[in-house]
Amino acid sequence: MEAAVRVFAEQGFHQATIAQIARQAGVADGTIYLYFKNKDDILVHIFNERTRSVFNRFREAVKEADGAVGKLKALVSSHLAEFQADVHMAAVYQVWTHQFQRVAEPQIKEMSKMYLDIVSEIVELGQQEGTLRKDLYLGLVKRFIIGAIDEVINTWLHAGGRYDLSTMADPLVDLFIRGIGTDTGAVSISGPASGAGG
Repeated sequence: MEAAVRVFAEQGFHQATIAQIARQAGVADGTIYLYFKNKDDILVHIFNERTRSVFNRFREAVKEADGAVGKLKALVSSHLAEFQADVHMAAVYQVWTHQFQRVAEPQIKEMSKMYLDIVSEIVELGQQEGTLRKDLYLGLVKRFIIGAIDEVINTWLHAGGRYDLSTMADPLVDLFIRGIGTDTGAVSISGPASGAGG
Protein backbone atom coordinates (compact mmCIF):
# COMPACT_ATOMS: atom_id res chain seq x y z
CA MET A 1 0.00 0.00 0.00
CA GLU A 2 2.91 2.37 0.69
CA ALA A 3 4.15 1.79 -2.85
CA ALA A 4 0.66 2.28 -4.27
CA VAL A 5 0.19 5.57 -2.44
CA ARG A 6 3.43 6.88 -3.88
CA VAL A 7 2.56 5.77 -7.42
CA PHE A 8 -1.01 7.12 -7.19
CA ALA A 9 0.34 10.47 -5.93
CA GLU A 10 3.01 10.77 -8.62
CA GLN A 11 1.20 9.27 -11.61
CA GLY A 12 -2.44 9.86 -10.76
CA PHE A 13 -4.77 6.97 -9.96
CA HIS A 14 -6.11 6.47 -13.48
CA GLN A 15 -2.64 6.55 -15.09
CA ALA A 16 -1.03 4.29 -12.49
CA THR A 17 -0.53 0.62 -13.30
CA ILE A 18 -0.11 -2.52 -11.24
CA ALA A 19 3.32 -2.93 -12.87
CA GLN A 20 4.41 0.48 -11.57
CA ILE A 21 3.17 -0.34 -8.08
CA ALA A 22 4.96 -3.71 -8.13
CA ARG A 23 8.17 -2.05 -9.30
CA GLN A 24 7.93 0.59 -6.56
CA ALA A 25 7.32 -2.16 -3.98
CA GLY A 26 10.21 -4.25 -5.33
CA VAL A 27 8.06 -7.28 -6.09
CA ALA A 28 6.81 -9.13 -9.17
CA ASP A 29 3.51 -8.00 -10.72
CA GLY A 30 1.87 -11.30 -9.79
CA THR A 31 2.68 -10.77 -6.11
CA ILE A 32 0.30 -7.78 -5.99
CA TYR A 33 -2.57 -10.02 -7.07
CA LEU A 34 -1.95 -12.33 -4.11
CA TYR A 35 -3.20 -9.51 -1.87
CA PHE A 36 -5.42 -7.31 -4.05
CA LYS A 37 -7.91 -8.01 -6.83
CA ASN A 38 -7.01 -4.92 -8.83
CA LYS A 39 -6.01 -1.25 -8.58
CA ASP A 40 -9.44 -0.24 -7.26
CA ASP A 41 -9.14 -2.80 -4.48
CA ILE A 42 -5.79 -1.31 -3.45
CA LEU A 43 -7.35 2.14 -3.16
CA VAL A 44 -10.23 0.81 -1.06
CA HIS A 45 -7.73 -0.87 1.29
CA ILE A 46 -5.75 2.37 1.56
CA PHE A 47 -8.84 4.29 2.65
CA ASN A 48 -9.96 1.43 4.92
CA GLU A 49 -6.70 1.00 6.77
CA ARG A 50 -4.29 3.91 6.44
CA THR A 51 -6.75 6.77 6.61
CA ARG A 52 -8.74 5.08 9.37
CA SER A 53 -5.61 4.91 11.53
CA VAL A 54 -5.00 8.61 10.87
CA PHE A 55 -8.55 9.47 11.91
CA ASN A 56 -8.08 7.43 15.08
CA ARG A 57 -5.07 9.60 15.89
CA PHE A 58 -7.23 12.70 15.33
CA ARG A 59 -9.68 11.31 17.85
CA GLU A 60 -6.93 10.58 20.38
CA ALA A 61 -5.47 14.07 20.06
CA VAL A 62 -8.90 15.64 20.65
CA LYS A 63 -9.60 13.35 23.61
CA GLU A 64 -6.39 14.39 25.37
CA ALA A 65 -7.02 18.15 25.00
CA ASP A 66 -9.01 20.25 27.45
CA GLY A 67 -11.95 22.49 26.56
CA ALA A 68 -13.56 23.10 23.18
CA VAL A 69 -10.93 25.55 21.94
CA GLY A 70 -8.12 23.23 23.04
CA LYS A 71 -9.81 20.31 21.34
CA LEU A 72 -10.33 22.28 18.13
CA LYS A 73 -6.65 23.27 18.13
CA ALA A 74 -5.66 19.63 18.76
CA LEU A 75 -7.81 18.48 15.83
CA VAL A 76 -6.46 21.07 13.41
CA SER A 77 -2.84 20.58 14.55
CA SER A 78 -3.11 16.81 14.29
CA HIS A 79 -4.74 17.03 10.85
CA LEU A 80 -2.05 19.28 9.41
CA ALA A 81 0.80 17.34 11.05
CA GLU A 82 -0.46 13.98 9.74
CA PHE A 83 -0.77 15.27 6.18
CA GLN A 84 2.61 16.98 6.32
CA ALA A 85 4.23 13.76 7.54
CA ASP A 86 3.06 11.88 4.43
CA VAL A 87 2.81 14.17 1.41
CA HIS A 88 1.97 11.30 -0.96
CA MET A 89 -0.96 10.16 1.19
CA ALA A 90 -2.07 13.77 1.50
CA ALA A 91 -2.06 14.15 -2.28
CA VAL A 92 -4.00 10.93 -2.85
CA TYR A 93 -6.55 11.82 -0.17
CA GLN A 94 -7.06 15.40 -1.34
CA VAL A 95 -7.38 14.49 -5.01
CA TRP A 96 -9.54 11.43 -4.58
CA THR A 97 -12.02 12.88 -2.08
CA HIS A 98 -12.77 15.66 -4.58
CA GLN A 99 -13.65 13.26 -7.39
CA PHE A 100 -17.28 13.17 -8.53
CA GLN A 101 -17.22 9.41 -9.05
CA ARG A 102 -15.13 7.67 -6.42
CA VAL A 103 -14.00 4.06 -6.17
CA ALA A 104 -13.89 4.10 -2.37
CA GLU A 105 -17.15 6.03 -1.95
CA PRO A 106 -18.44 4.20 1.18
CA GLN A 107 -15.05 4.54 2.91
CA ILE A 108 -14.79 8.23 2.04
CA LYS A 109 -18.31 8.91 3.29
CA GLU A 110 -17.59 7.08 6.53
CA MET A 111 -14.42 9.11 7.11
CA SER A 112 -16.23 12.34 6.34
CA LYS A 113 -18.91 11.44 8.88
CA MET A 114 -16.26 10.59 11.49
CA TYR A 115 -14.64 13.99 11.00
CA LEU A 116 -17.94 15.87 11.06
CA ASP A 117 -18.90 14.05 14.24
CA ILE A 118 -15.69 15.18 15.95
CA VAL A 119 -16.30 18.80 14.91
CA SER A 120 -19.93 18.59 16.10
CA GLU A 121 -18.84 17.29 19.49
CA ILE A 122 -16.31 20.12 19.86
CA VAL A 123 -18.84 22.80 18.92
CA GLU A 124 -21.50 21.39 21.24
CA LEU A 125 -18.97 21.25 24.09
CA GLY A 126 -18.02 24.86 23.42
CA GLN A 127 -21.67 25.89 23.53
CA GLN A 128 -22.12 24.09 26.87
CA GLU A 129 -18.96 25.75 28.24
CA GLY A 130 -20.00 29.16 26.97
CA THR A 131 -16.81 29.48 24.90
CA LEU A 132 -18.67 29.22 21.57
CA ARG A 133 -21.83 31.02 20.49
CA LYS A 134 -25.11 29.20 20.98
CA ASP A 135 -26.72 30.71 17.87
CA LEU A 136 -24.44 28.89 15.44
CA TYR A 137 -25.77 26.98 12.46
CA LEU A 138 -23.87 23.75 13.07
CA GLY A 139 -23.94 22.57 9.45
CA LEU A 140 -22.36 25.84 8.32
CA VAL A 141 -19.74 25.74 11.07
CA LYS A 142 -18.68 22.23 10.04
CA ARG A 143 -18.34 23.25 6.39
CA PHE A 144 -16.43 26.39 7.40
CA ILE A 145 -13.88 24.45 9.43
CA ILE A 146 -13.44 21.55 7.01
CA GLY A 147 -13.39 23.82 3.96
CA ALA A 148 -10.71 26.08 5.43
CA ILE A 149 -8.45 23.17 6.44
CA ASP A 150 -8.99 21.55 3.05
CA GLU A 151 -7.97 24.71 1.20
CA VAL A 152 -4.88 25.22 3.37
CA ILE A 153 -3.73 21.66 2.58
CA ASN A 154 -4.45 22.07 -1.14
CA THR A 155 -2.44 25.30 -1.24
CA TRP A 156 0.45 23.58 0.53
CA LEU A 157 0.36 20.67 -1.93
CA HIS A 158 0.33 23.03 -4.93
CA ALA A 159 3.36 24.77 -3.42
CA GLY A 160 5.17 21.42 -3.40
CA GLY A 161 5.11 21.17 0.40
CA ARG A 162 7.86 23.75 0.59
CA TYR A 163 6.84 25.24 3.93
CA ASP A 164 5.83 23.97 7.35
CA LEU A 165 2.13 23.15 7.06
CA SER A 166 1.71 22.74 10.82
CA THR A 167 2.45 26.45 11.39
CA MET A 168 -0.97 27.19 9.90
CA ALA A 169 -2.79 25.50 12.81
CA ASP A 170 -2.77 28.46 15.23
CA PRO A 171 -3.84 31.06 12.62
CA LEU A 172 -6.64 28.76 11.48
CA VAL A 173 -7.99 28.19 14.99
CA ASP A 174 -7.71 31.92 15.72
CA LEU A 175 -9.74 32.62 12.59
CA PHE A 176 -12.33 30.00 13.54
CA ILE A 177 -12.78 31.44 17.02
CA ARG A 178 -12.45 35.19 16.46
CA GLY A 179 -13.48 35.59 12.83
CA ILE A 180 -12.25 38.51 10.72
CA GLY A 181 -14.26 41.37 12.23
CA THR A 182 -13.53 43.64 15.18
CA ASP A 183 -15.89 44.77 17.93
CA THR A 184 -15.90 48.31 16.55
CA GLY A 185 -16.27 47.17 12.95
CA ALA A 186 -19.04 44.65 13.59
CA VAL A 187 -22.38 45.38 11.94
CA SER A 188 -25.66 43.53 12.06
CA ILE A 189 -26.08 41.40 8.95
CA SER A 190 -29.84 41.65 9.40
CA GLY A 191 -29.76 45.48 9.50
CA PRO A 192 -30.98 47.87 6.77
CA ALA A 193 -27.62 48.01 4.96
CA SER A 194 -27.53 44.29 4.24
CA GLY A 195 -31.17 44.16 3.27
CA ALA A 196 -31.09 47.12 0.87
CA GLY A 197 -31.71 46.17 -2.71
CA GLY A 198 -30.74 47.80 -5.91
